Amino acid sequence: MNEQYPVIKGAEPFQFEGSREGVLMCHGFAGSPQSMFTIGEAFADAGYTVCAPRLKGHGTAPEDLEKCTYQDWIASIDEAYAWLEARCDKIVMIGLSMGGTLTLHTAEKYPLAGMITINAAVDVPAMYENQVKRFIDDDGPDIKREGVMEITYDKMPVKSVEELKKLVTETKEKLGEITCPAVIFVSKEDHVVSPENSKTILERIASEQKQMITMKESYHVATLDNDREMIIEKSLKALQAWV
Repeated sequence: MNEQYPVIKGAEPFQFEGSREGVLMCHGFAGSPQSMFTIGEAFADAGYTVCAPRLKGHGTAPEDLEKCTYQDWIASIDEAYAWLEARCDKIVMIGLSMGGTLTLHTAEKYPLAGMITINAAVDVPAMYENQVKRFIDDDGPDIKREGVMEITYDKMPVKSVEELKKLVTETKEKLGEITCPAVIFVSKEDHVVSPENSKTILERIASEQKQMITMKESYHVATLDNDREMIIEKSLKALQAWV
């Protein structure tokens, strides 16, 4: 699909070329790579090759998102994976919210060396249920830390929510096919995606190496919240073990 609106300043995709070990990063529904940038920069500083695509329809305007299917978002990840595959021997993926869902989806079909999910969704948030309008007003990003800005949309297309449901349903059905090592970050208090989602992921994936890490000082957008440094520290430790 062709986007009609320009990319919001700061919402651009980013890449860092480094070692033969790659990290694919994915932002959440209606968000942008901006939510992953600081963590991605830390991975790059540690020497990894990093790729964070801007999912189709994201980082521009809700009207662009409305025209997308969930296959468009998967295609964005496939393109980024191919970019990393051409440069790396091993690839790890990390995703926030719907980006975590896409991380699970990717782990179901590609040989990832490991995966990291952050407040990933395998059930559609209750706030998106039973909507009949064209757009749903959004109250702003769910972040505990004061003064933090996320580049996101202030309204969500209902059509896009339906696509999100399709992605979530398809991904949840195949969780048992995931065997790569996994770290599952979950916020103790999340006003968008229930922490029960992460418990479901932990229980259903077939990975022998898997652990859940609770974030006590962050809400949903944890990559921009108070536990960001802990996410970086624990993720780098996992990457060192996997690749």
